[in-house]
Amino acid sequence: MGNKKLWLIIAAALVVVLGVAGGGAYVLLRTKGSPAQTAEDFLAGWRRGDLAAMRAATVTPPADFDRYYQGLRTDLGTTKVGVSLGTVTKHGKQATAPFTATLTLPAGDWKYQGSLRLVTSHREWKVAWAPEAVHPELHAGQHFTTSSKWLKRGSVFAADGTPIDGPDVSGSVQQLVGGTAPLTDKQAKKLGTPYAKGDVVGQWGIQQRFDKRLAGTPTTTISTADASEHTVKSVGGFTGKPGQNVKTSLDLHVQRAMSNALQGQGKPTSMVAIRPATGQILAVGNIPGGFDRALQGTYPPGSTFKVVTAYALLQAGLTPSSPVQCPKTANVGGQVIHNSEGEGGAASMTFKDALAESCNTAFALQTQKLLSAAKLSSAATALGFNQKIDPGVTATAGSFPTPTSDAEKAVAGFGQGRDLANALSIAGVAAGVADGTWRPPVFVTEPHVPQKAKATPLNSTARSQLEGMMRAVVTSGTAKPAGLPSGTAGKTGTAEYGSAQKGKEPPTHAWFMGYRGDVAFAVVVEGGGFGAKAAAPIAARFLKAL
Repeated sequence: MGNKKLWLIIAAALVVVLGVAGGGAYVLLRTKGSPAQTAEDFLAGWRRGDLAAMRAATVTPPADFDRYYQGLRTDLGTTKVGVSLGTVTKHGKQATAPFTATLTLPAGDWKYQGSLRLVTSHREWKVAWAPEAVHPELHAGQHFTTSSKWLKRGSVFAADGTPIDGPDVSGSVQQLVGGTAPLTDKQAKKLGTPYAKGDVVGQWGIQQRFDKRLAGTPTTTISTADASEHTVKSVGGFTGKPGQNVKTSLDLHVQRAMSNALQGQGKPTSMVAIRPATGQILAVGNIPGGFDRALQGTYPPGSTFKVVTAYALLQAGLTPSSPVQCPKTANVGGQVIHNSEGEGGAASMTFKDALAESCNTAFALQTQKLLSAAKLSSAATALGFNQKIDPGVTATAGSFPTPTSDAEKAVAGFGQGRDLANALSIAGVAAGVADGTWRPPVFVTEPHVPQKAKATPLNSTARSQLEGMMRAVVTSGTAKPAGLPSGTAGKTGTAEYGSAQKGKEPPTHAWFMGYRGDVAFAVVVEGGGFGAKAAAPIAARFLKAL
C-alpha cells in the first residue's frame, strides 16, 4: 500500500506540473493585443499626422507608404483629418476594421467609408497595409487629383440695381469697381486649391476685395489619377455655388452730373458727393485716372477746415454776430499769418463775415484766444478726422495731428501746417453739418461692411449757427461770383503747398465744399489756385445738373 500511495502522489504531482507547463506554453504562444486596439492606434496616428506611429502598427510598410498620406495634403489641400473606427470583425488570424474618414479640404469636408485589413504577425496584430487603406478606390501607383468648374460670377451694382462692372461706365467708377483677369501659373500656385491657372479672379478694387463673394464656390470633383496624370475614376466632390452680387450706393444720375461738371479740367481734379442722412457715397470723380485721389489723396485742406474750427469756436462761446478782428497780418506764437487774397484790415467784423470772407487772421486770433489744442482736435474728430473709416473701397480719412504749440495750433485752425484731407473727408465734414451728425462714409452697402468709426451727433446749436454762416459764404462771401444755385451752403478753400518760388507766393490747391438738399460734396483742383475761382464753378455746374 505504501508504494501504491507513493505512485499516486507522484502521478498527481506530474498532472499539476504538466498542467502548469501547458498553461505557461499557452500564455507564451498567445497573440498580444487586439485588432481593435491596433486599428485605433493606426487611425490615431493618421489623425495626428504621425506617420512613424502608423508605420509601427503596419506589417512591413512599403517604401512609398508616407507619400500616400502626404498626398492628401499636397494633392487635395487637406488641412485636417478626422477618422473614427467602426466595429471590428475578427475571423481567425485576420480582422477587418471599418472606418469613417472626414478630410477637411478647401472646398469643404469630404467624408467617405474605408477599412483596414489586419493580420497577426509575430504574435501581434498589425495592419496589412495597401493603398486601399487610404481610400478603397486608391490603388498602387495612383494619387488623388481635383478639378474645379466655376459657376456664374456675381455682379457689382449701383444703388438702383444697374450693373456697373462693365465698360459702359466712367473711368472713375471702373476704378472703384476694379477688374478681373485670369490667374497666371504663379498666382494660382500662391492662392492654392481650388484655384488653377486661367481661373478668373478680382485683381483690384471691389472685384478683388469681395472676390470670394462674387466668385462663389466651384463645383469640385475628386478623382484618382495614375502616374501620367490620367484620370482613373471620380470618387467624390462638392457642388459649387454661384457668386453673389455686391451692391453699392452709387447714384448714376449724380455720377453723370459730376462727370459732366469735371469735363475739360486741365489740372488733376477730384470730387466726392455724399448723402448726409446716411453717409453713403453717391458719386466719385477723378481726372485724370490712374490714382483715386478723391478717396486716397492727401492735401492740406486750406480754408475748408475753417468749418471745423468755426464749429469749435461756436461751442466755445462765439456767435455768428460776435465781433472779431481781421488784420492784414497777425503774429501768433512767433508765426506771422496773412490772408490769402489780401483780405483784412478791418478793425472789426462779425464772426459770420470772417467765415464768409475767409479771414485767416481772424481765425488764427480766435483760435489762440478760445481753443485749446484738445478742443480743436475734438472738433476735428467729431467731423471725421482721425477716424478709422472703411467704405468698402480703399480710402484715407482726414488727418489732424494735435498741435504742439500756439503757432502750430493757429495755422492748423485754417487748414495748413500738418492738416491733411481729400475730397471724401471734406465732403464728410459738409455732410455732418448738413445732417447734424457725422457718419462714416459708405460705398458698399451689400454685403454689410462693419465700421469701427461711429456716427457722431454734433452740437445742435453750433451746427445750426454754422449752417447760416456757410450760406453766407455763397450769398455774400468768397463763393458768390461762382453763381451757385439758391439754397447752397459752402466754403471755399485755398491751400498752400510746396515752397514759394523767388518773388512769388507758394502754389495753392483750390477747394470748394458744401451741400444743397440731400447732397453734400467737396472738390479739389490740384495746383488750381484760388478755390473761389477754380473749384466753386465746378460745384456750381454739378449742382445745377442734379
